[in-house]
Amino acid sequence: METEVDLDRALEVASELAAWASETIRGARTTAVRQKASPADIVTDTDEAVERHVRRVLGEAFPTHGIVGEEYGTTEGARSAPTWVVDPVDGTSNFAHGIGWCSFSLGLAAPDGTPLLGVVADPWRGETFTAIRGGGARLNGVPVHAADHTTLTGHLFLTEWAAHAHWPGLDALLAALAERHCTVRVMGSTALSLVQVAAGRATAAAIGEFHHVDGLPALLIAQESGAIAHPALPPYDTPLLLTAPGAAGEATALWRKAGADRRRTG
Repeated sequence: METEVDLDRALEVASELAAWASETIRGARTTAVRQKASPADIVTDTDEAVERHVRRVLGEAFPTHGIVGEEYGTTEGARSAPTWVVDPVDGTSNFAHGIGWCSFSLGLAAPDGTPLLGVVADPWRGETFTAIRGGGARLNGVPVHAADHTTLTGHLFLTEWAAHAHWPGLDALLAALAERHCTVRVMGSTALSLVQVAAGRATAAAIGEFHHVDGLPALLIAQESGAIAHPALPPYDTPLLLTAPGAAGEATALWRKAGADRRRTG
């Protein structure tokens, strides 16, 4: 089984797929919408078409690699080989309702789950974030870094619902952030929220339930930008806090005091 990966080649293939996906998403004038687990959990024909194409290209380029996708699940051998994770449209509800805030997310992880590379593309703003482990983070090829902010006060904090649901500690966390005059936004795409921290636009982001498919590529990009993640590699369905390094102490204390570091049950 292949374990060594040519990451430069892998990033080249991933970047080409991101460019194709961005063009496809922008050009999707009409799209069929179907419900999955709940009325707030939907899929469009664009999600499925993009993922099918990505799987086909990756299968030809890296036949020994596994693939885990948002729409079509896990390929055989994905737990014992380098594995790609793809969310063809992260922010499907925004996309389906004509709101231009969604992303294409693609990453590669080692057999032990360590992220090796990540690509997150914003089709509507022409931005593509990339990172290779140990190589820094880039936006459209230019290095980016987490903000040098030393406080949350006066800055931007991004978060997301856990699907359509409230998550433990969210109310207390929002109240604490409001007391510090911190601007909070719920944007609707986990991947795009996390890479805003990488770009230095947001000082922090909190996710109630981290999923590797839509979060792992962005997490690597943010960490390579210098952002601090708590925990560094979250297990599936657990909370994540991502912060600029200078605000990490304040943000982590608020997050834990609010109980926002607790996993949702039920």
